[in-house]
Amino acid sequence: MSDHEQLLRQLIESMAASGSLRSEPWKRAAASVPRHEFLRTGFFRVVPGTSPSAWAPVLESGDGWLSACYTDESLVTQIAGTIKPTDMRGEIMREPTSSSTLPSLVLRMLEDLHVEPDMKVLEIGTGTGYSTALLCARLGDSQVTSIEYDEEVAQRARESLGRLGTFPTLLTGDGLLGDEGAAPYDRIIATCAVRTVPSAWLEQTRPGGQVLTTLGGWLNASELVRLTVQEDGTASGPVLGGQVSFMLARPHLPPPLGLLPDLGAGRERETVIGADALSDWTTRFVAQFAMPTAQHLKLKQGRHDEDVLVDVETGSWAALHDEDGRWIVRQGGSTPLWDVFEECLGRWHAAGTPTVEEATVRVTPEAQSLHW
Repeated sequence: MSDHEQLLRQLIESMAASGSLRSEPWKRAAASVPRHEFLRTGFFRVVPGTSPSAWAPVLESGDGWLSACYTDESLVTQIAGTIKPTDMRGEIMREPTSSSTLPSLVLRMLEDLHVEPDMKVLEIGTGTGYSTALLCARLGDSQVTSIEYDEEVAQRARESLGRLGTFPTLLTGDGLLGDEGAAPYDRIIATCAVRTVPSAWLEQTRPGGQVLTTLGGWLNASELVRLTVQEDGTASGPVLGGQVSFMLARPHLPPPLGLLPDLGAGRERETVIGADALSDWTTRFVAQFAMPTAQHLKLKQGRHDEDVLVDVETGSWAALHDEDGRWIVRQGGSTPLWDVFEECLGRWHAAGTPTVEEATVRVTPEAQSLHW
């Protein structure tokens, strides 16, 4: 048994023990796909002790590359939209823009997709091609279509899949538009997060088919949801939980904040719910449905450290600070954001603060909502 085969076997055993790899068909698929083949151009590791984070390349020729390929962790494969590990030496302080997702999450999502052998699947976000290869191993190349937004990332995935003799339909373009020409699909799975579920995905999924995606937002909380598409073009389904986090699809990234409004003006009052509520993942996930275009930042205003919500689309804002144990909110713009936040949390608390796994998401071509 080769080194990579031994490492792959250990990874599969670990994923099975954790419960992310649950069924024999997916165990066989995982055993047939060597992850290192999708990381030949290397990956980036965060440099310990750096803030903001610096990243250093780990190349195929370097020590520890192969064993790292079979660890259950996400590996960053692109920085700043264009830079791959083989492009540089030293360190870089820019944001990651593409990665190879940790295998246990990839397999958990594929298990949650509930596929059958004769189903046709559309994958949004080819990435390295690892998850695409797993789908092909389970369903056959002809049943799988995958779309990648980034041309260079798509080409590297094509080459990696080709080395394994795997040839699904690979498209380059905006995955949010789906693939109308080959629709309808039985399943759509997204390996990027979206702020709103694209109507094209609902239109291109057959009635009774399912869309599995991570639903996130600009308050930086997201969850995995599985939506069943209805005859009328709407969809609904459970939140699967787990605080699953993916990079947002590039067209869904938040706009620059630009010049902030005058945060010294506005209407001021005391509030029972303080800014510390924003530190809770579930609270932020719930709140995003009520104020989907709000962003959160921290600022120094005079003698106070303030938590600020800003909606650049409406110009609305809310600023909160702790004043001798009392939370004070100041708001301006067309929509009082903290009023919206309080009302949203009030409904959630009135329902008994259920967990996200008890929630259902409903999506129509016009809107999406969270229900208990």
